[in-house]
Amino acid sequence: MPSAKVIHNKLPAALKAARAARGLTQEDFGLVSSRTYLSTLERGIQSPTLAKIEQLAHTLKVHPLTLLTMAYAESARPEDVQEIQKLVRREMSELG
Repeated sequence: MPSAKVIHNKLPAALKAARAARGLTQEDFGLVSSRTYLSTLERGIQSPTLAKIEQLAHTLKVHPLTLLTMAYAESARPEDVQEIQKLVRREMSELG
């Protein structure tokens, strides 16, 4: 059963934060995305496909789930990340 908690997707902020943490510019994503497209993602104007999230994560040298976890965690605090991981484990178990 889905959580009653309202979920807010913060992928634009997560993408920008991960890029900044890695010290990368928008231009550094040139092999997988144009600077303009990356800018629209970071501003929440467009939403990436799963394939694009994989490409962006590869450039950031993180697992795609890291980006998604950053997008849905309340904060980067370990307890918030653990709460999401616990929820995902339970739901995956329920789904078999």
